[in-house]
Amino acid sequence: MRYNVTQKAVIMSITEQIEDLIENKASDFAISKLFKSYIHDYKSSLGELFERNQGKDFLVIHTKTLDSIISLMYKTVLRRLFGNYLPMRSNIPIAFIALGSYGREQLCVHSDIDLMIVYEKNDGYNTAAIIEKFLYLAWDAGLKLGHRVHEVNDLLGASRDDITIKTAMMESRLIIGSPFTWSAVQTRLTAIRHDNPRAFVLAKIEEAEARRKKFPSSMQPHIKEGVGGLRDSQLLYWIAKTLYGVTTLKELTGTLFSEEQYREYRIALELLFRVRSALHLLSGKQQDQLVLDYMPRIAQMLGVGDERRLVTKLLEAQWRINNFTQIYVTKMARIHLHNTAPLSRLRAGRVQRGFYAAEGVLYASYHTATPSIDALLEMLVALEDRPWQFDPSVLFHFTYVPINHPLRARTYALLRKLFERRHLYGLLKLFYDAGILHHLIGAFKKVLHLPQFDGYHHYPVDLHSIKCIEALETITDPNVEALYTQLGPSDKLLLKAVILLHDTGKGRKQDHSEVGAKLIVPFLKNLKFPSQQFERGALLVRHHILMSNVAYRENLYHEKTLYQFMSKVKTPENLILLYILTYADITGVGPGTYTSFGANLLRELYEASLEIAFQNDRITDAIKRQNKEKKLTHDPEFAQLSKIAQKKILSVESDLFFFKHTPHEIVAISQQAFDCQTFTCRLTLEAGLVIHIFRKIPLNLGYLLGKLSYLDVASMDIFTLFDGIKYFRIEFLQRPQEGTMEQIERIVEEAFDMSKKIDLPKPVIKPHEITLECDHSIHYAQLNLNTANQRGLLAYFVQLFDEAQINIATAKIHTNKNMARDHFLIEKQNRMCDNAREIIAKLTGE
Repeated sequence: MRYNVTQKAVIMSITEQIEDLIENKASDFAISKLFKSYIHDYKSSLGELFERNQGKDFLVIHTKTLDSIISLMYKTVLRRLFGNYLPMRSNIPIAFIALGSYGREQLCVHSDIDLMIVYEKNDGYNTAAIIEKFLYLAWDAGLKLGHRVHEVNDLLGASRDDITIKTAMMESRLIIGSPFTWSAVQTRLTAIRHDNPRAFVLAKIEEAEARRKKFPSSMQPHIKEGVGGLRDSQLLYWIAKTLYGVTTLKELTGTLFSEEQYREYRIALELLFRVRSALHLLSGKQQDQLVLDYMPRIAQMLGVGDERRLVTKLLEAQWRINNFTQIYVTKMARIHLHNTAPLSRLRAGRVQRGFYAAEGVLYASYHTATPSIDALLEMLVALEDRPWQFDPSVLFHFTYVPINHPLRARTYALLRKLFERRHLYGLLKLFYDAGILHHLIGAFKKVLHLPQFDGYHHYPVDLHSIKCIEALETITDPNVEALYTQLGPSDKLLLKAVILLHDTGKGRKQDHSEVGAKLIVPFLKNLKFPSQQFERGALLVRHHILMSNVAYRENLYHEKTLYQFMSKVKTPENLILLYILTYADITGVGPGTYTSFGANLLRELYEASLEIAFQNDRITDAIKRQNKEKKLTHDPEFAQLSKIAQKKILSVESDLFFFKHTPHEIVAISQQAFDCQTFTCRLTLEAGLVIHIFRKIPLNLGYLLGKLSYLDVASMDIFTLFDGIKYFRIEFLQRPQEGTMEQIERIVEEAFDMSKKIDLPKPVIKPHEITLECDHSIHYAQLNLNTANQRGLLAYFVQLFDEAQINIATAKIHTNKNMARDHFLIEKQNRMCDNAREIIAKLTGE
């Protein structure tokens, strides 16, 4: 209230100053300058206002202040035009009407001020001149107007021309002007509301579906357009206004929803108002997405601890708004969403009282009493085992079903039956959307809406876990699919439980893998798993990131790596489950995360580890080479080659060449090498760019990598084949921009000029971040790098190696969380270890 009194005093002060300017016949510029100064001072005070009033209160105060400014501008225009012979404003047929968020009194700081000026034709007043004067004054004063001007009788036609205009008119509010004109406007607005409501409702729902696809749920939430954002809240109001003629949603309390349900929705909406206002104030612009950079300061402004807690609360609020909106938009609009023909089919597909199935969608009556949780689960168990979609009417019953704890044995028995189904994902998503996942599976309580700010995950923990189940049901890797298909029912059941609960240990100070291993055991007990499965489930959760870590970061062709890996996995049966778990975990991170490069690494690790698991004696590189050669000589493609070609291939000294490739790949690479005269280059596009180079003449590899340092290298293999030919395979994480492939081909050709040089920035590397293992194997040493990722890092390395005449056999490049974890296998020749130590000294500045 103290603020309102102060504002009124300021308004009175500026009114007096304007009156003085008018009396002294000041210019329009002088008056607009005064308004501009006043508006600037007001905007500068908004930060202080926000500290005292947040949420809807802040927006209402801001809206009312803008009302007072617009009203004063209109009065000033009238005073300038009519002088001391000012007519009554009620007689001037003009009305200034707030639209959209301004009309709802929810206008944010840097949002456009949606204003509609409506006039009636009257020969006694030059309404066009009045409106023009007002607009010039508002623009000159710096008001960010989004305005429309209409004659009263044109309103219905305008609303039919553009659904956006009709939507904005739904939220009209008089600011100042003739009450008679406003009364005429209200009559037209009523007609607009009743004008083809079905088409309007369906169009708004279709528009919302498109928007939600464009702005899906995110750990950097879009407050306005995202799923569960302000637009969803507004959709609910627009449909309620159209169908019921209400001025606020609260009017439907007790008829459409309960007071408690509405209260929870309003609390969630209040948080969105607070976050959006803080974002606008902090950024100084219309910033509606809470990106990482703003999170710490916004958390401080709102007093919610840290950014993780802020985003958790915000994601929960958006979940609540999405849940409430989906349920009650459908409840209100159902009469328009379905015609009579599907209703007859629904009755034919009756599942139980009030629930109906049709064409893979389950529907329910809003008027049926919500059954018990066990009755709802029994209904799901009885459904055909196929992917299901659930209408919001079904979501309504699952959202508001009472669930008492501890859960009954019958409830767990039903959950087990659901886990035994081939299609589990849709059911888990229903539980998540209804907000009961953590009630049914207690391990999710600590990770509900928990964000993961690791630069890797796309979803919060709970949603990621469910996405992993989706990945299991839609396997795209044929190697993984073949293994999963061959599993027995008990192993499939265990795997689903492990995949769903693998990350439930997050959000604690302890290692989440260890916590998760403890959490899964009670769940397995409740679902009546055999006791011997408890240890397997815990082991798989404990080591759920082991396979990806080893595949991406370790040398898969070093027997020590494989034996250490299998010492933790224990058995071939566990290895199979861990392989499938790793696939699901990576795929569930987000689109494009599981790449062909990663798939090859995991398959190589799986096959090499499986070979070790079935051997009683340790496998040496020599034995592995013999086994690979044996497979190759029995390959039909290899048999078709000439004896000379076969002998050349088998003479390749690099064991790695045989370890890393299938017989088909070895034959294909060798055939390309046979065709090489001086050099050949081939570019392919897979997940990223792949460059294949065969060369007899020297290659300036440091120059090549330096010129392409705008692309991140994923892996690099270099093999000496036969007839003096070397094969280079360089795989990048990204695809180049369209139209640049010819330029890259030219860069490759230039790289055969050994005089070419490129200036590369020296990377910052600390001594402990580089290690050299000279006793790695008989033929190779391994250089390991674990440092901050820096552009051109690999190119700089290779340039120094070239200068020291050190041959790289293979390089594994892995970047995660802005850290480079690279491994280089180096041929032992030319005093390699001494030269490499000199390079390390150069790199670290020692």
